[in-house]
Amino acid sequence: MLQITQVGRVMVPAADQDTAIAFYTEKLGFSLTADVPFGEGDRWVEVSPPGGGTTIALVPSRDEYPTGAMTGIAIDSTDARADHAALQEAGVDVDAEIMGGDGVVPPLFFFRDGDGNHLMIVEAMAG
Repeated sequence: MLQITQVGRVMVPAADQDTAIAFYTEKLGFSLTADVPFGEGDRWVEVSPPGGGTTIALVPSRDEYPTGAMTGIAIDSTDARADHAALQEAGVDVDAEIMGGDGVVPPLFFFRDGDGNHLMIVEAMAG
């Protein structure tokens, strides 16, 4: 029997880990939860959302793991519309319009981090 308990972290490539740390902590309000030496000259860096849960590991980009791609990551929010406005105000590259919000699909939008990686913010559905 496997001992899997949860999704602990997802990896997002970063051209410069310090710049990525600044984006995720200053623009998204995440906390830096790990920044330790890893391997030969690399660092293991993780940031986590204010409410905890799955962390994002900001890993060095490589040829096989380039920046600027769709990550498949959806970040929960209690108010996607307010987050959309706040991220626009902060100069983050966000979609022009919010999708969903029709009572069936919750409000959601995509944004790009400083490396052009695509992430989604989606309003958590009640229930």
